[in-house]
Amino acid sequence: MTERDPSLANADPEVAELIALEDQRQRDSIRLIASENYASKAVLEACASSLTNKYAEGYPGKRYYEGMDYIDPLERLAIERAKAVFGAEHANVQPYSGSPANLAALLALCEPGETTMGLALPAGGHLTHGWKVSATGIYYNSVQYGVRESDHRIDLDEVRKLALEHRPKLIWVGHSAYPRILDFAGFASIAEEVGAYLVADIAHIAGLVAGGAHPSPIEHCHVVTTTTHKTLRGPRGGLILCRKELAKAIDKAVFPGLQGGPHNHTTAAKAVAFKEAMDPSFKIYAATVVANAKALAEAMIATGFELVTGGTDNHLMLVDLNNRGISGRIGARALNHCGIELNGNSIPFDKRKPFDPSGIRIGLAALSSRGMQPEHMPEVARLIDKSIREASAHDGAVSDEFAAGMRSEVADFLREFPAPGL
Repeated sequence: MTERDPSLANADPEVAELIALEDQRQRDSIRLIASENYASKAVLEACASSLTNKYAEGYPGKRYYEGMDYIDPLERLAIERAKAVFGAEHANVQPYSGSPANLAALLALCEPGETTMGLALPAGGHLTHGWKVSATGIYYNSVQYGVRESDHRIDLDEVRKLALEHRPKLIWVGHSAYPRILDFAGFASIAEEVGAYLVADIAHIAGLVAGGAHPSPIEHCHVVTTTTHKTLRGPRGGLILCRKELAKAIDKAVFPGLQGGPHNHTTAAKAVAFKEAMDPSFKIYAATVVANAKALAEAMIATGFELVTGGTDNHLMLVDLNNRGISGRIGARALNHCGIELNGNSIPFDKRKPFDPSGIRIGLAALSSRGMQPEHMPEVARLIDKSIREASAHDGAVSDEFAAGMRSEVADFLREFPAPGL
């Protein structure tokens, strides 16, 4: 490189060093955050391409800038691949992430002040499904459904009762921390009965849907939103799928309703991820994610942990730490010190505050991408259990010496599972 165009290491060694350290952390940690994964080298290369230099307000064939010779074909390619992966009639690949995608669905289908229904955040829902601190709960009249106290599962009888009472314009089906299969057909029946749009947010399970490891919402829902990372293993971004009669409204809501120019480098990376999701190996990966989650759930229960709903059907589980005498936030911090990365998470009917909840959330997408199988899950449970026991015995703290020993055990365990893309 010349002095006029230096490499990152030469231009900004501080940033370069932080990126290198993050690369190493991702190699050396047991990554169990349910919303994270490893993108392939091809996806990362597309994200870092010259496409970041190009503006492209509008849609293919109808742009506000010139120089679309390669941008239009690229976006069309991403659209066609997205439709093929999910069997959708229309796809908009421009949303910057999942939250803007959800806002676009609301903008397209509802007027401000109209009633929507979504799974409450404390029950495993997402902020953008109408929780009161989100724009989706501020500008819309949001009604929240929950889960049964007896088994912590969604109660469709309650959903129907609330829908008949409030007559929402739109019903969300989706979650941020719900470990069971979503009954899209059951929700569709309720939505049809009350004349509501049904919108599925599959941000967490999109890769499982694409790989055939979770039922698809496409035939049951008017609109489907998702991120393109998480289990789908693409770049940080969003995607909206919908029926053809809603295509114009959805596209208008994304641009010019909410966004300006799309991020073309991310669009390219999405196209790569969609192609990867069409490869037969992706089905094996998706099935492995679910198998690993079930195996880890069984191993966690065997070591004395309590799981919300008693297990999992998808990629994630919620662990109630009340019987360990430690909060989820403190437990997560202790685990991170030991090289095991996850997040504190509220559990249904949690008596603790959201910033210091009772539970931890565990996801298996990243470890599955590293090549782990169900037979490796008992060791993951053992490492978690050992760290939590140490933290619980010392008022939530783990010594540097103990943490160093745990990190050594983690490194030994990860050695035969190289991190993809890095």
